[in-house]
Amino acid sequence: MNDRFLVTGGARLAGEVAVGGAKNSVLKLMAASLLAEGTTTLRNCPDIADVPLMAEVLRGLGAVVTIDGDTVTIDTPAEPKYNADFDAVKQFRASVCVLGPLIARCHRAVVALPGGDAIGSRPLDMHQAGLRALGAESSIEHGCVVASADTLIGGPIALEFPSVGATENILMAAVLADGVTTIDNAAREPEIVDLCEMLTQMGAQIAGAGTSTLTITGVRDLTPTTHVVVGDRIVAATWGIAAAMTSGDVRVTGVSPAHLQLVLHKLVDAGAQVDQFDDGFRVRQSGRPSAVNFSTLPFPGFPTDLQPLAIALASVADGMSVITENVFEARFRFVEEMVRLGADARTDGHHAVIRGVERLSSAPVWCSDIRAGAGLVLAGLVADSVTEIHDVYHIDRGYPGFVEQLRELGGEIERVG
Repeated sequence: MNDRFLVTGGARLAGEVAVGGAKNSVLKLMAASLLAEGTTTLRNCPDIADVPLMAEVLRGLGAVVTIDGDTVTIDTPAEPKYNADFDAVKQFRASVCVLGPLIARCHRAVVALPGGDAIGSRPLDMHQAGLRALGAESSIEHGCVVASADTLIGGPIALEFPSVGATENILMAAVLADGVTTIDNAAREPEIVDLCEMLTQMGAQIAGAGTSTLTITGVRDLTPTTHVVVGDRIVAATWGIAAAMTSGDVRVTGVSPAHLQLVLHKLVDAGAQVDQFDDGFRVRQSGRPSAVNFSTLPFPGFPTDLQPLAIALASVADGMSVITENVFEARFRFVEEMVRLGADARTDGHHAVIRGVERLSSAPVWCSDIRAGAGLVLAGLVADSVTEIHDVYHIDRGYPGFVEQLRELGGEIERVG
């Protein structure tokens, strides 16, 4: 927890980097294993800190979980426990995704309010409203979400916002509900599609994956399956942005470029040459990137998870960039750390205005969340000396082998205790 990174600026990144399974998918797939008695196997799982944390959550619910390299095996009992205690779930936000499977399998769920990244308010109102629409009772009691239902009954559900977490919890509850459930204004992220594909392999009946309307016809039972986790588009985009910032040449494999079209177009606008392949892309940048405006939106818009990386890119771009955050209000906390590094940036509500400088100035900085941490590392790569980055455990939660991969690309980075 006390480790920090020392990043030496000036290196040009070049080479090839392989991306593993998506953090934003694997944790939800692990939760989905609770829906079927027996052994579920997940392959292409990333080696990140959140995977063993989720394994502990599942073990607390009675499952037997084995992690072997990039394979996670989960043996779910006939009668899982329904109480996900505070110690297990407090460390990361995705733990709340056990709520839907538990109410579906056990007809009861007690899930402590989760912790995770400090990126703003993420209330569970839509999660609870969706479960209530399926016939469950749900409330917040003593720091926990408490839900119960003798029977879940399908019906129409309209989300106020295409929340990924709410879509996932409602979807996983609805697959075992009686009748037909429709989720309008559902999230469309590739990780939602990945979850739908695994649930379908388990015997669920789901139509509309990847669209704003999901139609789920409930079934009585699901069976375990083996599933390959989708590639991590956020990690992949991080390396692409790093190439653009360092006038580099990086090929990224293990991800579908179809999941990153807007991001790749923005890199082209910044002056990069981008080549796309079936399993990845290549980013080549000659000279300083050009300023580009960004506005975060749910998929297929520009991902909020990449907003700190966009700010890092804008901080050294030629010209003025305006970045608008439409999803998580506290993500601009990152700008304060960028100012420590000499960025010419200011914020006003949902907007950040950044005038790029040719080179940043090294300083001690602190990570507030996973993506902010990655953004600070990228900023350190284009700073004038050694940047000391604290609280890097956040980065370990989302980026497998980050230091090793960065070094293989030519970056100068050292982890110290």
